[in-house]
Amino acid sequence: MRPILALAAVLIPLLSAGLLSGQTRYVNLSFGSLFTAGGASVSGDNLLLLQGGAHDPRVNGFTVQNLELSLTGAIDPFFNGEVHLIFQINEEGESLLEVEEAFLTTRGLPGGLQLRAGTFFTGFGRLNPQHPHSWSYVDQPLVNAYLLGGDGLRGPGARLSWLTPLPWYSEVTAGLQNANGETMVSFLGEAAQRQFLGFRLHQREIDGIEDLLASGRWLNAVTVGDALSMNFGLSALRGPNRTGDTGRTSIAGVDLFAKWQPPENDNGWPFVTLQVEAMRREYYSPVLRLIYSEKTQVEWGFYGQTQWGFKRGWVLGARMDYLERFMHRLITSGTTKLPIPVSIQYRRRWATNLSFYPSEFSKARLQINMDDGEFLGKETVWGVWLQYEFLMGQHAGHKF
Repeated sequence: MRPILALAAVLIPLLSAGLLSGQTRYVNLSFGSLFTAGGASVSGDNLLLLQGGAHDPRVNGFTVQNLELSLTGAIDPFFNGEVHLIFQINEEGESLLEVEEAFLTTRGLPGGLQLRAGTFFTGFGRLNPQHPHSWSYVDQPLVNAYLLGGDGLRGPGARLSWLTPLPWYSEVTAGLQNANGETMVSFLGEAAQRQFLGFRLHQREIDGIEDLLASGRWLNAVTVGDALSMNFGLSALRGPNRTGDTGRTSIAGVDLFAKWQPPENDNGWPFVTLQVEAMRREYYSPVLRLIYSEKTQVEWGFYGQTQWGFKRGWVLGARMDYLERFMHRLITSGTTKLPIPVSIQYRRRWATNLSFYPSEFSKARLQINMDDGEFLGKETVWGVWLQYEFLMGQHAGHKF
C-alpha cells in the first residue's frame, strides 16, 4: 500500500492547488476501474494455466482486473506527454502498482515524422498497444498472452513514425527498446523461467544495438464507399533471448480490422466489426542444436473476432482463438536428464459476449468461454465472467 499512499500524497496537493482543473489546464486526469465476477470449471493452478493474461480474471469469485490512472497533456509547443499508472490486486490478494506507460511525443516534426520516447507498449499488431479497458473481450487472446506476455510487450525505448505521402493512410514505424524486464516475454524477460530444455538461462547485458529489441510496423487504412473502413498491418520483432550469446527471437505478425457503419446512424450504432490477427515466433537457440538437428523452435497462433452493435448501447460479440506451442518433457538416461519433444500442444477457445454501454463512461459485459481442456486432462472447460467498468475524468478516444 505504500506506493499508492505516496502517489496520493503527490496528486492531492496538485488537485487542491488547482493545477489539474480550472481555466488553465496543464494535465488531463482520468481514472478507470475494471472489475470481474464469475468463475470457471477449474480452479487454482489450472485456472492460472487457462487464463494466461495478467489482467484476465484468474480466480473464481471477484477480480480487480485493472485500475488505471492516466495523465495526458501538452508539455510545451514541441511535445505532448502521457503517463499511465496501473493498480491491481492479484490472485493472491496483493496490491500492485506499476508504470504501464510514460512517454512523450513530438508535435511538429516535418515530413510526416513523429518521435516517441519513454516507456511504452511495443507497436506490434493491433491488440498489444491497447489498454485493457479498450478490449472487446474480458480476457486476452491466447496467442497474445503466450508470445507477447500477459502484461503486453512493453519497455523503455524510442520509436519513429512516418506518415508516408501515399494517396491512402500509410504509416511506417520503427523502434528500439530494452529487451529485458518482466514484460519482455520471448526475449530477455523470461524472469519466471530459469531453464530452457533443462539448460540454465543466462543473464545477458546490453553491449550493443544488437542486444536491443527492434520493432517495425506498416499500417494502411482505406475506405470503401461511405460505410466500410479497413485497416491492414504488418509487424515484426527481433531481439536476443537468454539461451546463450547467440540466442535470438523473431516474431512476425499480420492483422486486419474492418468496420461497417452506415452514414446515417444513432451515435455510432448500428455497426459490425471484424478483427483478425496472426503471429509466428521463431525461437533460435544454440541449445536446440545440441539436442536436435533443428536450431529454431517455431510456434504460432491467431484469433478472429467480430462485434455487432445491433442497438444503441448494445454489442454482441464472438471470438475464436488458436495456439500451437512446442512442448517438452525431461527423461532420465543414466545420471543425465534429457529433454525430448512430446508433442505440439494445441489450444482452442471459443468465446461469446454481450456488452451494454449506458454511456461512454461505463460498460457491463457478460462473457462465456469454452476451452478445449485437453492440456488440463479435461475435454472441455467452461468459464462465465461478468465484467463492469467505470471511468472518471477526461479520456482520449479509442483508436479506430
